[in-house]
Amino acid sequence: MTWHGPTFRISDGEHIDGAWCLVRRRHDLLDEYVVEHLFVYADGLITCDGSGPADLAGLERLLATGKLALDPPHARERREEPPKRSKWETRYPEPRTDESFLAEVADEIRRLAGLPTAADRCRDAVLAYTEQPTQERRLLLRDAYLAVPAHLRVYLLGDMDRQDRPLRMLLTDLGEAVDGDGPVATEDMHHHALAYFTDLAEGIERVRRSRAVPYADDPPGVPVPPVAVDEAVYPRGWPTEPGLFTLRNDYDAPFTYAGREYPTVVHAYWALSAADPADHDRILAAATARRARELAGGTARRADWPGTRLAVMADLLRAKFDRHPRLAEVLLATGEAPIVHIGISEAPFWRDEGPRGGRNWAGRLLELVRSELCAAQSGQTPAARTAETALRAATRTGSQTGENGGA
Repeated sequence: MTWHGPTFRISDGEHIDGAWCLVRRRHDLLDEYVVEHLFVYADGLITCDGSGPADLAGLERLLATGKLALDPPHARERREEPPKRSKWETRYPEPRTDESFLAEVADEIRRLAGLPTAADRCRDAVLAYTEQPTQERRLLLRDAYLAVPAHLRVYLLGDMDRQDRPLRMLLTDLGEAVDGDGPVATEDMHHHALAYFTDLAEGIERVRRSRAVPYADDPPGVPVPPVAVDEAVYPRGWPTEPGLFTLRNDYDAPFTYAGREYPTVVHAYWALSAADPADHDRILAAATARRARELAGGTARRADWPGTRLAVMADLLRAKFDRHPRLAEVLLATGEAPIVHIGISEAPFWRDEGPRGGRNWAGRLLELVRSELCAAQSGQTPAARTAETALRAATRTGSQTGENGGA
């Protein structure tokens, strides 16, 4: 069964993670089976279009009564018998039954809830046996293996060639035929299986160490919740005490950029985007950031704007916070938290839209400038970075002078 996701539902204001797969539901009026979505959630709720909410016991009843089916009955009747092969030789998984499907659904619910699945527990039992290969741990491993839904056992080790055969060999008692019709289990066979799992454990450890390298500089501890920089309207003017609202681009914080004074980042961004120097000056003279954005909407953009706008916005933010140390303190006070820029005035390229998307570049660039301010406080800003910034500013000033008629 293929599970799809992520999905979720809201219950009493709480976000409940879920996943879904396809099943067949008997349509009473048409007297036939139609494909439906079966949703399962981390709290154990199960729903299927037209069948109402249920739990595992309810799902079992729906399968037993034929209201839900994994395959339409006529498809099972037409299915040809596979060629006769011994159970040991076959490379196909066990047939999926209602019982094994219910075990799979229970495992999916555990996974969504952040709990170990039967496959997780079996892999842990493999590692435990590898560390200390006693008869007691072998029996525990057998129980863990048999707890995995039968039709999924063949995929348990992720080995396309051997599949789960090393497990089946190891879990068969000495002198017994593996799977009832395979080779007789011997000491040598058990040793080979144990060597396989020893190599597997060492490989897992190598992968774990290699994966740890890219994350070696991640901050320790639990992730910091994001800081939301929301859009707000203040009819009586901006509050006197600086807060997160000062991080927004429409906040009145004049600064100098490329030799010109701009009242807000919004004024500067949209004025600099204009292809016509006259449009630049009209936008710059707008009474409010909102009016500047409205004026810019009807003007032509510079040809290079899509490729340069992120760099320009980053420099405008640097200029703003360099000019206003109190605002820089507000930005630094957000610590290591992700900054989520929320609103309706900017395009999704700049803002976060939650589950609907949004690229949140305004928030990302604020995090970049915050990191630079933090590095400057620590005396870790490279001299080369300062020189590069100065060179880029000088180049841009010359270009701006030519573009905007000496602006």
